[in-house]
Amino acid sequence: MQNFDADLIIIGGGPAGLTAAQYGARANLRVLLIEQLAPGGQALNIDVLENYPGNVGSGNAGPKSGFEFSQDLHRQAEAFGAAFLIDSACSVKKEEGRFSVLAGNGEIRRAEAVILASGAKHRTLDIPGEAEFQGRGISYCATCDGPFFKGKKIFVVGGGDAACDEAQYLARLSPQITLIHRRGMFRAQKALADRVLHNPGISVRFNTVMKEIRGEKKVSSVILETDGKQSEEAADAVFIFTGMIPQAGLAAGLGAALDQSGYVITDQNMASSVPGFFAAGDVRASPFRQVVVAAGEGAVAAHSAAAYIDEIRGSAYPV
Repeated sequence: MQNFDADLIIIGGGPAGLTAAQYGARANLRVLLIEQLAPGGQALNIDVLENYPGNVGSGNAGPKSGFEFSQDLHRQAEAFGAAFLIDSACSVKKEEGRFSVLAGNGEIRRAEAVILASGAKHRTLDIPGEAEFQGRGISYCATCDGPFFKGKKIFVVGGGDAACDEAQYLARLSPQITLIHRRGMFRAQKALADRVLHNPGISVRFNTVMKEIRGEKKVSSVILETDGKQSEEAADAVFIFTGMIPQAGLAAGLGAALDQSGYVITDQNMASSVPGFFAAGDVRASPFRQVVVAAGEGAVAAHSAAAYIDEIRGSAYPV
């Protein structure tokens, strides 16, 4: 079993983790980032990243794709000296002031601080057509993809705060918004629900379930079921907001505090309840989840981790 000692281990290679790797390396820390798939995380699925500040392209070039953006972040972090391991992180333990991360290949990697940037997964409907048309009419982010469907017929699925908020945002882009919810009433806050119900651009259908999404190269129709009866309706896009599943199992195993939805609770320095263990990006309890927010949190987490390491080494700058 091979050991690798680092100053800082980052788990997760999305925008939060990649930014943390860059800032950690620039702080002269030995940084190891562990990512089980490929650097970029969910950003890899973004066709055009048009809402990231400054990502507007030049000349005839438009905004970069999420893949291109992620590649840039990866190269930048490597250029500053961050090391990368493509593997899963199975567990995190803290013993005698140091963290041990067990990788999927059986190796143990040790460090003085850890940043969890493992993100969250969108809760899916698990119906035919959903996976096939992701990025071609299926979306889980209205602010990311809504502008591509201005004036189009859009279905929104969900009944919580996110679904109501995003339906209202989409109603600014198109007067053809249909919000469906499987229950007979919203679970969203009453104020949010009332605004949706009184929005002339939003048609609400309760006790309705989406059973299938159809199309050829992109979404063209949906199959809905209401009171046991099915019907097919034309559609240009389906936005799904049925919740997120934070990938916070490692934090829970370490004993870090989580909120009632399973997100890691941190302070403004991205520090969790376990000293030396930080969280950034979609795995962290946050009111707004965007690439720009994740990147900012990654930078703060790396800065805080560097300060923590200086403190336990006795080399912190005197206040």
